[in-house]
Amino acid sequence: MRPPFPPPPERSAELRRRFAEEARSERPDLSALCLLVGAQADGALDDTGIDAAQIELDRLAGQLPFRPGGPRSWAVSLRELLGDRCAFRGAPVDYQRLESSLLHEVLRRRRGLPILLSVVWMEVARRAGAPVYGVALPGHFVVGFGPPQEQVLADPFDGGRVLSGGDAELLVAGATGSSLDPSMLSPADPLDVVPRILNNVRAWAAARPERSDVALWAVELSLLLPSHPARLRYERAQLFVQRGDFVQGATELEAYAEVVAAVDEPAAARVRQQAHAARAMLN
Repeated sequence: MRPPFPPPPERSAELRRRFAEEARSERPDLSALCLLVGAQADGALDDTGIDAAQIELDRLAGQLPFRPGGPRSWAVSLRELLGDRCAFRGAPVDYQRLESSLLHEVLRRRRGLPILLSVVWMEVARRAGAPVYGVALPGHFVVGFGPPQEQVLADPFDGGRVLSGGDAELLVAGATGSSLDPSMLSPADPLDVVPRILNNVRAWAAARPERSDVALWAVELSLLLPSHPARLRYERAQLFVQRGDFVQGATELEAYAEVVAAVDEPAAARVRQQAHAARAMLN
């Protein structure tokens, strides 16, 4: 098994408590949530390391010009600092690395997935006072500056390249085959960003059955968010069974069947059969 390795159980429980508390706070802090995800993934990231990552975001923000102007000036200033001078960007190979979804590693390596690079852009710009927000285009996360009528988009994965309207349309068409809808350009809330990050982690782990430990903590963090799909409980139950914890898996499957039974009794019956099969593996 390749690193990073999750922390020990006691540390993991503390991180999950803090994650749930932050996610349910009045104004969830995106960088704090991302760093708690990172600490859950990487047992080497202690509280000193979390603080150091926040300090690095502060340091980068301090290198931006003081209020450079309108939305486009902010986008260009971020590109010049983070894309040109600091060389933050992404490449296709970054999709193969778990570190590409961990904020502290993205700050260290200056490489990552579009959504994590966008988190760096947003958090640095926010600290400097920019009117910045995430934009969750289908299949590709970017950042936006300014109000809708003056909106400027930038692509951190491409070094912060400022996008034209046609560029955004091409990104959406490439991901979905559909045209760009104005609703796709709406600002993304931190609690929209974090589930998408955890979905990426789960997708990475799904392609690597030997890293079911990663899939499990990603599902469990997702379940701590104020809003989440009920089916995540089924996914967690399956992971317990996959990892050989048949009793816990069966118990989770039975609990999920009770939820499903209210709307789809045949589906609930199938889940109960899976729970029975899991218990049979104990014999």
